Amino acid sequence: MSRIQSVMQQLAAQNRQALIPFITAGDPHPGITVKLMHALVQGGADVIELGVPFSDPMADGPVIQRASERALAHKVTMRGVFAMVAEFRTTNPTTPVVLMGYANPVEAMGYEEFAKSAIAAGVDGVLTVDMPPEEAEESAKVFKAHGLDPIFLLAPTTPESRVKAVAELASGYVYYVSLKGVTGSANLDVADVKAKLDVLKQYLSIPIGVGFGIRDAATAKAVAQIADAVVIGSRLVQEVELGEAGLAERLRVFLAEVRAAMDSARI
Repeated sequence: MSRIQSVMQQLAAQNRQALIPFITAGDPHPGITVKLMHALVQGGADVIELGVPFSDPMADGPVIQRASERALAHKVTMRGVFAMVAEFRTTNPTTPVVLMGYANPVEAMGYEEFAKSAIAAGVDGVLTVDMPPEEAEESAKVFKAHGLDPIFLLAPTTPESRVKAVAELASGYVYYVSLKGVTGSANLDVADVKAKLDVLKQYLSIPIGVGFGIRDAATAKAVAQIADAVVIGSRLVQEVELGEAGLAERLRVFLAEVRAAMDSARI
């Protein structure tokens, strides 16, 4: 059982939902990423999604696009991201880490080499935004063989055939994109999300996380009542943009407020 699967099972047994924050590796600079990861855990993160900076992050809105640009300006590479995860693992052997990014850097390295290096660094899952299930059989097979959970996106517009394909390949959890658009856009309709999740649960036996529109504790609480996990990205990256002074503590405090709100949904 992977770290992700273990954490998800433990939370389900406690009737709690996973809190999954996202930050971009190397933003605002490589030297602070591990410190920020630890701050997220201190704030209540159950799983960390660590963005791999990419020059054309097509699914991301301007906030996360700028994060990639800042990281790339520091020449952050996939190997550099592995090094950050390995450093994080020296003092945190338990919190799952998912690399979220795009297919090009993974394919450039090769699935086998990527999977071996990721596992050696302490990575637990891979979410490749532009890798649909129809093209992911080979990569998912390699990832699973090395102990990595392949994680997929589903959207309001995903057809039934693709949901079934994801159900065959995915492990760990599935990330449901709550909005039509890019990260950080619009406001989500919780009732509509619930209706879509009810349909997805007919096909999926693994946890479903919801992201792409969660910006505060109140929204996180509402989503925690209908989903297995809450994913927050753009809102955290906005904190990074405010400056490095006190950044780790700001992230910790914000996430702690979100975690408290999510837990209050169970009362």
